[in-house]
Amino acid sequence: MADIPRRAAHRTAKLAGLPLGAAGRLAAGWGKRLTGQDATSVNSSISIRTAEQLFAVLGELKGGAMKFGQALSVFEAAVPEEMSGPYREALTKLQSAAPPMSAESVHRVLDEQLGTGWRDRFREFDETPTASASIGQVHRAVWHDGREVAVKVQYPGADEALRSDLRQLMRFSRLFQSLAPGAEIKPLLTELQDRMVEELDYRIEADNQRAFAKEFSGDPEVVVPKVVASSPKVAVTEWITGTPFSKIIAEGSREQRDLAGRLLAEFTYSTPSRIGMLHADPHPGNFMLLPCGRLGVIDFGAVSRLPGGMPETFGTMIRLALDDRPEELLELMRAERFIRPEQNVQAEDVLAYLAPFVDPARTERFHFTRAWLQHQAERVSDLRSPDFHTSRSLNLPPDYLLIHRVTMGAIGILCQLDAELDAREIITTYQPGFRDQRPTA
Repeated sequence: MADIPRRAAHRTAKLAGLPLGAAGRLAAGWGKRLTGQDATSVNSSISIRTAEQLFAVLGELKGGAMKFGQALSVFEAAVPEEMSGPYREALTKLQSAAPPMSAESVHRVLDEQLGTGWRDRFREFDETPTASASIGQVHRAVWHDGREVAVKVQYPGADEALRSDLRQLMRFSRLFQSLAPGAEIKPLLTELQDRMVEELDYRIEADNQRAFAKEFSGDPEVVVPKVVASSPKVAVTEWITGTPFSKIIAEGSREQRDLAGRLLAEFTYSTPSRIGMLHADPHPGNFMLLPCGRLGVIDFGAVSRLPGGMPETFGTMIRLALDDRPEELLELMRAERFIRPEQNVQAEDVLAYLAPFVDPARTERFHFTRAWLQHQAERVSDLRSPDFHTSRSLNLPPDYLLIHRVTMGAIGILCQLDAELDAREIITTYQPGFRDQRPTA
């Protein structure tokens, strides 16, 4: 146990080195620009090295740091095309791969969680993991009744690593505050920390998955594997086989892309009204297209509980922006704490900032592309843009955190898929508050 403090110090040093490394590269980049080097090539070089360091460190550390990396990975489609190669490669690795633990470690966890006779519960158990994630890895096996199952085993010490990473990341709150001065950063980070800590107990995840599996049992378009057994650090679920979204993103046909996009959008928007919950871990590794044409969904560790369904606020905001009603939009956003009382922001500026995000609701069919998402990212990150200054005045209330994460994450996946779909119909059907609310004469 004597090496635990050393490992914690090593993890902390690596995390702390991320902003320092980025700052050093930016300073060097400014120096190169002052000597006349081309800004585009300098920016590209900085981005490449930053991407390599960021995702190498997050991937190695697993725990909370890697979970942040996986959350970031869905935004790969927003990276400018000339810089996207190294990001895409690093992000894709993060979505599906991490160094596996030894067979001895796996057996030790199974002994502790399922009892020393756990082997009797399986006909077969593949010692080589089929997938790995931030706090655990998955093994393929055959249950004693003949069902193929996925066995999710938590890494020894993952709970300690996650809590340590989150404590360290909380210390960056001042840095985050400087990037978003209009936001209440500490409550937001606290909410994120609390939700991530929940994922340490696989019994909570199993209960979430049971609820989804019950609702979608026999559904013509969505398959959620049933839970077979669970304990705090091991979960056994039915195995499903399909084409991962990552493969469709890389080489899928137009038909596959559009079908995968539609199914993902309908699943995301419909679950709050159907079940009062929202699958809150949107990255391509958690979705697949089954041979029967249905959507397969896995990993229910992160779930937003919405007993009243999706809040009307988002739908009303989209509708007000779509109808060009800036004063009403500003009033609503202040009332719902998206703009704090002390922030001085103009209604027209807020409308201009949000307007492009409602593009999918403007037409019957919308084509989600990398170019569209890149444009949105560029206009809100350009220091010379009015949208950049507006963005720094906005707040994200903690109770909207996971909803925002899912919405933006799903958009990122749709753009990676290059999917075209009837987004407005889906929004109209499932998003409360979106239908036209103009007073009747």
